[in-house]
Amino acid sequence: MTDSKEQLEIVNKEGAVIGLALRSEIHGNPSLIHRVVHVLVFNKKGELLLQKRSNNKDVAPGKWDTSVGGHVNPGEDSLEAARREMEEELGITMCEPEFLYSYIHTNPYETELVCTYSCLFEEDITFNKDEIDEVRFWNIKEIDENIGKGILSDNFEDEIFTYFTIGKQACRIEGSYTALLS
Repeated sequence: MTDSKEQLEIVNKEGAVIGLALRSEIHGNPSLIHRVVHVLVFNKKGELLLQKRSNNKDVAPGKWDTSVGGHVNPGEDSLEAARREMEEELGITMCEPEFLYSYIHTNPYETELVCTYSCLFEEDITFNKDEIDEVRFWNIKEIDENIGKGILSDNFEDEIFTYFTIGKQACRIEGSYTALLS
C-alpha cells in the first residue's frame, strides 16, 4: 500500500529543503520534518468532505481524515502536489485549490509541514478505492461531536482546529468563497 522506497524532502520549519530521506526513515522519526498538502473540499452547504482511510494505510488506518492529503514530491511545489493528490485520491480535476495557510503538525510518529488549500466542489466523486474506504460530507456540528472520540485522525483534528483558528479568519480577510461556509 505504501512505498517504503519513496524519497521525501526533509525540510526545516520554514520549508527550506535540508536533505532527502526514505519515507520509511521519516515516518517513525518525528525529528525529521517533511512536506505534505491538505485540501479541504467543501460543498455549497458548508459541509466538509472527509475520507475514511483504508485499514492498509500506515498512518491513521480506518480513521476519518482530511478530504485530500499527501506528500509533496521532491522538487514539486505545494500547489502542484495539491492538484495531483486531488486527482489521485478523489478524481477531482475541475477545481483550482485556493491556498489557506501552513502549519507544523507533530505527533509521536511524524512531523509535517502542512500547506492547506480549499476547494468548492459539487460534482460526483470517484475516489481511489486502494487508499480510501469511503467518502462523505460532514457538517461542522457532526465533526465537532466526534473530536476526541478516536473516529477522526489526529492529523485531521489538528487541521480542523487550525482551520477554525486561522483559516476562516484568513478567508474573511481575503474575501474567499470559503468564508461564506460559516
